[in-house]
Amino acid sequence: MKKISLLTIFLLIIVAAQAGGERKVKLKTSKGKIIMRLYQQTPKHRENFIKLVKQKYYDSILFHRVIKDFMIQAGDNNSKQAVSGQRLGNGGVDYKIPAEFDPALFHKRGVLAAARDNNPEKASSGSQFYIVQGKKFTDSSLNEVEIKRLGGRKIPEAHREVYKTFGGAPHLDGNYTVFGEVVKGMEVVDAIAGAERDANDRPKQDIRIIKMRMGRKFLFF
Repeated sequence: MKKISLLTIFLLIIVAAQAGGERKVKLKTSKGKIIMRLYQQTPKHRENFIKLVKQKYYDSILFHRVIKDFMIQAGDNNSKQAVSGQRLGNGGVDYKIPAEFDPALFHKRGVLAAARDNNPEKASSGSQFYIVQGKKFTDSSLNEVEIKRLGGRKIPEAHREVYKTFGGAPHLDGNYTVFGEVVKGMEVVDAIAGAERDANDRPKQDIRIIKMRMGRKFLFF
């Protein structure tokens, strides 16, 4: 039997990693680059997002809604050719994705989640998404969130520690599907969230996703 070289073994490891699983997405925006990891626990949202990225749906789309210390939102295809001051947020694909709530996934700083309208099933928009910038909370402010925003539902202790240490948007937990997280480029998210905005929370100066592409765990750049 011939000996297998170290290079061959390394290449086999890369192929196995690609076949197994972790999927990453790279956004080139007018403010810089963001890399996101898609969660395996939310397969419907993950596969739909991958499909749209491969179709280049998000190329040239604007971040049409930004709120400092909260989140940045995109996915409205009407924004590609929008004129200055045009109200955005109602565009997108003509289908929804069933909610995929996982108690281990919560709205910590940097997560990728699906926007939605007020449908009772909490089904997600097929294309609109947001990235949480968030802010840090104290125990007392988290207690207030539980009472006023979560209907008395308790925030797990481990999640509370993350919200106190790193920040997030706990009032969204259990209401919107979280399906990924930023692994590189949170400084870009911060810059986008801090942009000057109009009365509809649209940045006064357009912030565009120039292109969005899929990547892999090892061979990404």
